[in-house]
Formats: sequence, C-alpha cells, structure tokens
Amino acid sequence: HLYMKSNLTLSRLGFLDVSYSSISSSCRILSKICFSVPAQPVPPLAQTLQGYLRALEPLIPEEELVHTRKNIQKFCGEGGLGPQLQEGLERRAKHSNNWISDWWVQWAYLESRQPLPVHSNPAISLPKRDFSDWRGQLVFASKLIAAALDFKNVVDNGRLPVEYMRGQPLCMELFPLLFSSCRIPGRKHDTITHHSRARHITVVRNYQFFQMDVYNSDGSRMTESQIHAQLLRIRAESWKTDKEPMGILTSEHRQTWGQAYSRLLKDKLNKESVRAIEKGLFTLCLDSPVMRVSDDKYDRMAAQILHGGGTHSNSGNRWFDKTLQFVVGEDGSWGLLYEQATAEGPPIATLLDHILQYCKKPDPKKTPLIPLQMPKKLYFNIDREIKRDIEHAKQNLDILINDLDIRCFNFQRFGKELPKRHNLSPNSFIQVALQLAYYKVHNEVCASCDIASQRMFRGGRTDYIRSPTNQMLKFVLTFDDPSITREAKLELLREAIETYVTLTDQALKGQSIDRHLLGLKLQAIEEGLSVPRLFMDTAYGLATHWKLRTGQVPANTDSVMCFGPLVPDGYAVCYNPQPDHVHFSVTAFNCCEETQAETLAATLHSTLCQLQELLQPTV
Repeated sequence: HLYMKSNLTLSRLGFLDVSYSSISSSCRILSKICFSVPAQPVPPLAQTLQGYLRALEPLIPEEELVHTRKNIQKFCGEGGLGPQLQEGLERRAKHSNNWISDWWVQWAYLESRQPLPVHSNPAISLPKRDFSDWRGQLVFASKLIAAALDFKNVVDNGRLPVEYMRGQPLCMELFPLLFSSCRIPGRKHDTITHHSRARHITVVRNYQFFQMDVYNSDGSRMTESQIHAQLLRIRAESWKTDKEPMGILTSEHRQTWGQAYSRLLKDKLNKESVRAIEKGLFTLCLDSPVMRVSDDKYDRMAAQILHGGGTHSNSGNRWFDKTLQFVVGEDGSWGLLYEQATAEGPPIATLLDHILQYCKKPDPKKTPLIPLQMPKKLYFNIDREIKRDIEHAKQNLDILINDLDIRCFNFQRFGKELPKRHNLSPNSFIQVALQLAYYKVHNEVCASCDIASQRMFRGGRTDYIRSPTNQMLKFVLTFDDPSITREAKLELLREAIETYVTLTDQALKGQSIDRHLLGLKLQAIEEGLSVPRLFMDTAYGLATHWKLRTGQVPANTDSVMCFGPLVPDGYAVCYNPQPDHVHFSVTAFNCCEETQAETLAATLHSTLCQLQELLQPTV
C-alpha cells in the first residue's frame, strides 16, 4: 500500500522515471508516519468564504465589498456552484494522498512560465567560511559533499528522525526526493524527474560541467580525501573560460527554454550530457571570484547565490532546473539554491542543519587505496540555433538581474526574545512591523502573504497566512497619532498580534482560505464548468496580487534566505529571527518606480526600533 500510495502521488505531481525502488529507500520513513499523519482536511465552504470577506475588508472600499458579497451569496446559495464544487473536493480528498498538493505544485510551479532564477528558486546564503582562495574552496567543498551524502544515507536507511510541530508528527515524504531530482522544461508545462540509482554528482566550474562519481566500486561513499582529489582534477581540467555557458539556458522563460531543450536533445552527445546533469544527486557550483558591486557583503553574497551575478560572473555555473545546487565561492561565501517544485523550506533547513553539524567534525573515514577514475567532462555540440538560444538567454538574464534590487541587513537591536518577554509571538510581531513599514512607505496596506507549512498532513506543502486584518489596519492607522496614548497603542498592538496568531493556528490546522479557494476554482475547471464569477471579480484579483511576499526561515545559524517579489510592483521580505538579532532580506524590481528595497529595508529597521520603544519606553 505504501509503495502504491507514494508512486501515485509522484505520478500526479508530474514525476518521470520513478521506479518502485526509488520509493523503497524511504519506505521505512513513510511507514513510521503514514498512518499517524492525518489527511489534509477540506475546510467548510462557509468558513472559507467568511474568511475571504474578512481578508478583503482592509483592502477594498465598502461599495466593492457589497458587490463581492452578492457574488458569494450566489456562489454558495441555492443553485450556486459552491456546494457542488465543495462536494467534488471532498470526493477528491477521499481518493488522493492530498487533495490540493498535486494541484498546487502543478499550478504554482510546473505551469508557471516565468524564469526560475529570482522569480521562483530561493537562495540561502550561509555564514562565510574561513578561507579566501581556491585551495580552501576545494577543501570545504569536499566536506560539504561528504556531509550531503551522509544526510542522504540517513534518509535512505530510514534513520532520519520524524520531525514534530506542536507535538504533532510531520510528513516526511519530500526528503527522499531532494536528491537526484530535476525539473524538466516543457513548452506548455514542466515535469519533474527523479532517479533512484544515481552514483554521481555534477560539478561545474568556469561554465564547464563534470560528472563525478561519489561512491566507490564496493558501494561505499567516497571519503573527503577522495572527493578532494577529484575536485583538484576537475580544477585542472577547467581552466579555459571561453566555453559557452550552457547553464544559462536554464534561466530562460520556461516556454523558450522548453523549445530550446527540444532542439538541444536532438543531438546524442547533448542528450547524454543533459541527462547526466539531471540524474546527478545534486550540483556543486565552484564559483570564481566576483567583482564588488555593492559595499554590503550580505547583499553580494545573497545575489551571488540567487543568480550568480550575471553572465560575466558566475551565472553560467548554474543549472537552475536542478533541485539542489550547492554554491561555494573562493572568498569563503557559500550557500544553497533550490528548485521549489520538489523542495520546501523546512526539509531544506533540516538538510543544511545536518551539513553544518557534520562540518564541525573531522573526516570519520579512512581513505581506501583505490584508484579513481577521472571525472567525466560533459561536452555539448553547439550549432547555430543553440548558440542563438544562449545569446538570447544571456541578454534576458542580465536584464532580469539588473532589474532586481536586493538589500540584506542584520537587525541587532533585539531578536525574538524581546517579544517573547512580553508574551507576544515573535513571527506575528515581525509581521506587524512589516505591515507598519509598508504603510509608512506607501500610505496603504496591501495583499500580503506569509508562508505556512502544511506538513502536519500527508503530502502537505504550504498555504498562506494573510497579514492585513482589520485589527492590523487599526493599529497601523493609529501608530503615529499623538492623541492616542501608549497604553491604547499597546492594546491595539496586542490585538493585531493575537489576530495574526489565530490566523496562523488556522493555517497550521489546514483551515486557511487560499488553497481552498484555488481548489474550488480548479475543481470547476476539472468538471468542465465555467470559472465562477467569484474568481473573475476585481476584488479577487486585488486580493491575490501579492505586493508583499514574506517568509520566516527559522534556522539554527545566521543564514539569509532571498527570493524575488511575486509581482512587478511588489516586495519579497525574508527573515531569520535569532534570540538577540534578526536577519532580513528585502527585494524589489527597479522597473517599478514606486518600490525600492533600500527604502523599505531602512523603514523596517526604524519601525522595529519604534516598536521596541513602544514595548520598553526609555525614561
């Protein structure tokens, strides 16, 4: 039953080449939790529609709300489509691993045609290591590879402890799929491939790709010394930088890359090289030194991991379709870039935590006296059409990179312990600060989404928590009013935070509104019905135009996550709260004159200081 259930889920998500043996390695993990983790519920229809109306109240005027209420009444009333679609979702929930996750992955990722860099793939920049040349780079990269392989071994052997949240076990299904997975471009939609018996990784340096085995002939994992010896050989073979940056193709608009992909694979040599990259356990990007384009080291490091710095820097050292890409620079910078169709933030955080703990230990294995085969260099036949595709991709990527504004900062006045001392939720406190900072810059609140995990349920992915609430708006509007007493403002702050805590609790219990609304819309399409007017309403368009995309990345180290905004006139803000400080990244697009990452970052910094003063006034 476990084999069939898991394979059914993978096939629905668009996975290719998934054999039963690829599932068996994780079967022991799944057997621990399959029946203890409940199925994701379909929220009650009336509850979701009421929650949707409440979410609209801070965003749109009353006259538009009247129109939306009428649409909702028609939708859920007698003869309306709502009850019919709800029944369809409930039937779907009974006969699927998860009623929304496969639809969500297909709709949000595989059918999206936007480029993966900036728009989709998140980057995590980790604390700098203590080296500053290529020798230290290769030593650390060897340790990093060994650590990732050790984590894979833990997963494959069923020794990864089941994770818990609020005393409840979490779904662990994504962990076995992190390795040997890759997104495959298509003209209309993408798919995902997962390979079960890969024994190699891909290493890329100076735009040149190498297939490097990481297991010995007896099946044992290579030691750090063996890996280091192989990386030295790759460095010796990758001096020339006049090679075409094939990896740039993966940065293109998905339809364009899908067309180029079809042309590329017509050649046998190209097909073999591409398949080697796709089948690899993961990709290691050995980056060359980069020019200083910003005085802020956090900005530089985040940009370097996120997109490689451009076609004259290290962007050719990426294969953006690959699920896991570890990036190691010569200056001690390093991080991870991941593709979201297969991976989510929490499993990635677990992987990185394992790697960081492993890197503190000496190499536990003795190096066997086994001759190693030279890593295989991957070659490509580049005709005139492919050359043209590469040139177009280079131009488009540089335009995208130049359009992205990144500001990272470490807020050091306080961390998550301050709100805790006042019995306030740290995440909700930061969300209030974000809303207040946005209002100070733009004199309005906007549709904002914070990411909530759904891993309490089988196959659960994510849902949104909507930040703007009536309580949040009331606090924001009165914050700078000198006629309002400090005590009254504190009470409004607590009400705003408690409301957000309630929304968070609902989301974690599978009772949030956005995935349910999406499910109703997709169910109508599935049944061949017209899209209900509720989803054609201007209010729905406004409510899902996410001008503020946020994400908390609670990690055990001073890491910085970074991703681009969801809309051209929006921001993305990611934060990692530590006990006495908070790391922030803020991004916006330069093409929009109304948004500036530096302005929002500076305003957020001052807003946090003001909130600290509100909680702890100085005498």
